Amino acid sequence: MPKIKITDTTFRDAHQSLMATRLRTEDMLPIAERMDSVGFHSMEVWGGATFDAATRFLAEDPWERLRAFKKLMPRTPLQMLLRGQSLVGYRNYADDFVDAFVQRSAEAGIDVFRVFDALNDERNLSRSAAAVKRAGKHLQMTICYSVTEEGRLGGPIYDLDYYLDRARVFRGMDADSVCVKDMAGLLAPYDSYTLISALKDALDVPVQLHTHYTSGMASMSCLKAIEAGVDVVDACLAPLALRTSQPAVEPLIMSLAGSEMDAGLDLEKLLEMGDYLESVLPKYREHLETPRTAVIDARVLSHQIPGGMVSNLTSQLRQMDALDRLPEVLAEIPRARKEMGYPPLVTPMSQMVGTQSVSNVLVGRYKMVSDEIKDYVSGLYGRAPSPIDPDVAAAILDDDAQPATGRPADLIEPELDKAREAVREISTDMNDALTYGLYPATGMKFLRIKYGLDPMPDDMKPKTLEEAQAERQTPAASVAAESGPPPEKSENARAYNVHVGGQYFRIEVDLADDEEDDASQDANVALGPAAEDVILAAPMPGVVARYTAQVGETIGAGDTIVTLEAMKMENSLPAPVSGEIKDFPTAIGSTVKKGDPLAIISPR
Repeated sequence: MPKIKITDTTFRDAHQSLMATRLRTEDMLPIAERMDSVGFHSMEVWGGATFDAATRFLAEDPWERLRAFKKLMPRTPLQMLLRGQSLVGYRNYADDFVDAFVQRSAEAGIDVFRVFDALNDERNLSRSAAAVKRAGKHLQMTICYSVTEEGRLGGPIYDLDYYLDRARVFRGMDADSVCVKDMAGLLAPYDSYTLISALKDALDVPVQLHTHYTSGMASMSCLKAIEAGVDVVDACLAPLALRTSQPAVEPLIMSLAGSEMDAGLDLEKLLEMGDYLESVLPKYREHLETPRTAVIDARVLSHQIPGGMVSNLTSQLRQMDALDRLPEVLAEIPRARKEMGYPPLVTPMSQMVGTQSVSNVLVGRYKMVSDEIKDYVSGLYGRAPSPIDPDVAAAILDDDAQPATGRPADLIEPELDKAREAVREISTDMNDALTYGLYPATGMKFLRIKYGLDPMPDDMKPKTLEEAQAERQTPAASVAAESGPPPEKSENARAYNVHVGGQYFRIEVDLADDEEDDASQDANVALGPAAEDVILAAPMPGVVARYTAQVGETIGAGDTIVTLEAMKMENSLPAPVSGEIKDFPTAIGSTVKKGDPLAIISPR
């Protein structure tokens, strides 16, 4: 057997899986040159959620990160994860946009493009695959591994014939290699041997295995894949390994040391870099924390949810002050997935199913549906592996809706020029236009920060280790203690009907004492909206993406009036009552908390 080759994922999937992709460039660059000297087959450093997280949470330019990596790691091929027609976003993009993004990624430093589609639908891969080949880069076509309730290879959908068929189709698209992407750690060791053996017999290009440790089977599955002749496996440095991440590279190379499959990597170099990571990771303690004490999540064998998805759900529910609802959400996800035709739980389908499951638990089943889920049920994301539950489809789609049947991207108008025009007054850089086009709300917010038009929010600023430690040691201030006992309700207190998702609340609002003098000068300010007005409030934290009505416009109950980007999905929020739009009190692009007012409606 030839020596096994290893792709390192430390700078991408490892921190995406364990810490919601929050590792900053400044904490990766110090060991980049040493990583380059190890002898990895490739290093996965970009794509996936790194692009979104850098702009959304860190105020970092992902293009600059990639260029910095390329400068410091010229010898090791740099690899990215590309979501086919979805690129690094959460919907399908127009062909001209795909072409430009792939070309610019290649120019910035990507050598290997691992291209996948969440539904394994080759129609969603054709454009990006062709763009990679035109750029002269390595095209790795990827099969998303999934199972149904039986939990093993060979169920009613995901059997060996299914994977061999996908592999042959993808090889026929001029793939330079084929990867099995086991995002939830569901590939059992002997199934790994069976699958890899069959793929090696069927293909004339290298085969690679990417798996996660979530279930505890990953190291065993990697060894069985190596025995079956796999060419490359993914692993990462120990401090960011295990749990929902990849197997650790250090024990893997020691397990093979001295054998004919010896990876030939320097253990001492790996240990030194691991020590460095241990020294900086305490800065990210809030993102590394997990409610679980076990290193593995044996329940993934039942709920089958990828680890990165679990870490994101945990972070999002914590922001909503609803972390206690996580068990309900984890129970809802398999149910929603079955209703949606068993899509593999990988981005963007994992975010879509996960977000819908959160909404189902917190708001009510399918009472709030993201635009992306509506598009998926409409066939705009591709072929579902099995039929979608007709009752769920009927609840989501309009009565006269006709699901699409062709290549989804054929229905998308060119959009690159529109993105360039949208940022023209800020930047003429194509990369900035691509950033905006991928994430219009958060992308524009980032660009305004990047070019000094808006200040960087405190929560985006990097912290030193000392600052992070000081924050953990400082007890939270008591708001009640600072503000004293609650004041008496004044005669200006007004009652409002507030609608949050599918829930209704009647609340009373009173101005603070220090605002009374100013307010008394203006009766409109003092009294605010009329008592009978209805407030549409944010059902969860998010960013106001756009308003689809105008102030003064008459709307009907159920009409979409606000689009809220929440949990990386766009959620169309309907008017709770018929009436006239009186005000949109929150600016487009603003971050809102659950319960913040989005629209004020005068009912009729």
